[in-house]
Amino acid sequence: MDNSQRFTVIIEREKDGYVSLCPELDIASQGNNIEEARQNLIEALELFFETAEASEIQNRLQ
Repeated sequence: MDNSQRFTVIIEREKDGYVSLCPELDIASQGNNIEEARQNLIEALELFFETAEASEIQNRLQ
């Protein structure tokens, strides 16, 4: 069974690097280039889903 879900990702240049943001969950990361910022955000999202309680996830998605 596939439990995948799609989220918005915004990546913007900021000073000497890039900031990546998932606005639905209010999670952000950064990197030296676009791909690094994207990968770091994916890692941050994975860690969030591994450690957050179900109620926290639900609250952020409302």
